[in-house]
Amino acid sequence: MEKRLGFIGIIVSRKDCIEEVNRILSRFGKLIRGRIGVPNHEDESAVIGLITEGTNDEIGALTGKLGNLPGIVVKSALAPSKSKGEERK
Repeated sequence: MEKRLGFIGIIVSRKDCIEEVNRILSRFGKLIRGRIGVPNHEDESAVIGLITEGTNDEIGALTGKLGNLPGIVVKSALAPSKSKGEERK
């Protein structure tokens, strides 16, 4: 399967879930090319942004595990596959 570049946005609204989020991110660390975390100290929420590179299945597994946690919202986008991008030329 072809690897694709993309990003994942994670909104953490429950502080008690952050340890599990970090465990999952560590497990999928080979897919993560960059990470930024921005905490909101007023309500103890946070936003995490990831730059990723992996197959559809790998990225789907990561976002699926994160999205199943309570208090976590996950959104992702992947660059078009090379074959689709070449068709647009």
